[in-house]
Amino acid sequence: MNFLFAWRYFKAKKSTNAINIIAWVSMAAIVVGAASLILVLSVFNGFEDLVKSLYTSFYPDLKITPASGKTLLLSPEQLKHLAGVKGVRALSLVVEDKALLENGESRAIAYLKGVDEKYIRVAGVAEKLKSGKFELGTEDHPLAVLGSGIENILGVEADRAIVPLSVFLFKKGGADYTADPLASMSNENMGTSGTFLIQQDFDDHYVITNLAFVKRMLGLKPDEYSGAELALDDALQAPLLKPVLLRLLGKDYQVQTRYEQNQSLYNVMGTEKWVIYVVLTLILVVAAFNMVGALTMLVWEKQKDIHVLKALGASDGMIQKIFLSEGMLLALLGGGFGVLLAVLICWLQIKYHLVPLQGGSFLIDYYPVKLVATDFLLVLSTILVVALLASWLPAKKAASQPIDLS
Repeated sequence: MNFLFAWRYFKAKKSTNAINIIAWVSMAAIVVGAASLILVLSVFNGFEDLVKSLYTSFYPDLKITPASGKTLLLSPEQLKHLAGVKGVRALSLVVEDKALLENGESRAIAYLKGVDEKYIRVAGVAEKLKSGKFELGTEDHPLAVLGSGIENILGVEADRAIVPLSVFLFKKGGADYTADPLASMSNENMGTSGTFLIQQDFDDHYVITNLAFVKRMLGLKPDEYSGAELALDDALQAPLLKPVLLRLLGKDYQVQTRYEQNQSLYNVMGTEKWVIYVVLTLILVVAAFNMVGALTMLVWEKQKDIHVLKALGASDGMIQKIFLSEGMLLALLGGGFGVLLAVLICWLQIKYHLVPLQGGSFLIDYYPVKLVATDFLLVLSTILVVALLASWLPAKKAASQPIDLS
C-alpha cells in the first residue's frame, strides 16, 4: 500500500516543474554514485586478483621456516611424515641466502635460492619465463634462472650467456675477515639458463638455482635447509592444515600460509578498498541532499492529500511510511539503473578493453575488472541506508501535518 502511494506520487505530474527536476536530479546522482562505486570496486578487484596471482606464482600455499635463526633441520622421517599429510600435493626443500653476483665489472646483490626438482610443482616460476629455459644444472655445473631486474643490472642475456657469473656467499661458520670481506666468502662460477618476469619485488631480488650447489657453498649439513615449501590439493585448506603440520614438527618450526607470508600486502589492499568505498560514498551523500529537497517539496505539494488521508483514518505512521517509501523508490530506481550501467561498462571493458593503461610497462595494457556479488550487495545496502536517512526528516514532517480540510 505504501509503495503504491509512492509510485503514484512518483509518476504524477507536479504543479511545480522544479519538483520533477529535483527528483530526477536526485535519482541521476544516485545512478552516478552507484555506477561509480561498482566500477571502481570492480577495477580494484581486477588489480587485486592480478597482484595476488603474481604473488601466488612465487609464494607457496604453506611455508615451513625455523622459529628462530636462518636454518632448520628436517630428517628423512620428518619429510616422509610431512609428504604423507592428507591434502599435501608436493613438498620442495629450499635454501636461500644473500649473494653477491659478478659479471665482469657489473655487480648485484640478490637472494640466491636453491631449490630441488619438486619446486616446479610448488611454485609457478617456471611458467613465468621471459626467455630461456627453467634449467638449474647440477651441484658441480650449476645453472641459474635470473629475475629480469637482476639480468638488467648484470648486463647479461641469461639464455645466451657464454661467460659464467661469479657467485660469492658467506660460508656458514667461516672466519670473519673485516679488512677483506671477500676472503670470508665462498666463491663459485655459475652459468645462466633463463629469465623470469613476475613482479618487481621478485624480479629485482631473486636468482634461482639448484639446491645442492647452494648447500655446498654455504657449508650446510645434509639435513639442513632454510625451509620447506608445500603445495596443497586445495589452497583454501591451508589454515586447517597449518596446526596439523605444527603438531608434527614441534615448537622449533613455524608454518605460514600464503596470507601470512604476504600479510602487509593483503592488509594494504584491504585498507585501500575500504578507503575507496568511503570516499565514493560521499557521492551518495550529495545525492541525499538532493533527495531531501525533492521530498520536502513533494510533502508541500501533497499537503491536501495528507489531510484527506488523515481524515479517512490514516495514522501518522502510515503517512510517514508513504514518504519513506517514496525515498526508497528513488533509491531503488537510481541504484538499479546505476548497477545496470556499471555492469554494461564492465562487460565492454572486459570484451573490448576500452580504457587502456598508460605507459606500457605493466603486464597488461588495459584496466582489469572483476565483478563481485558482495560489492553489489554492499553498494545497494549503502544506497538504501543513505536514502532512508535522507527521507526520514521530510517523512516526519509529512506525518506531523495537522488535519485541515478548509
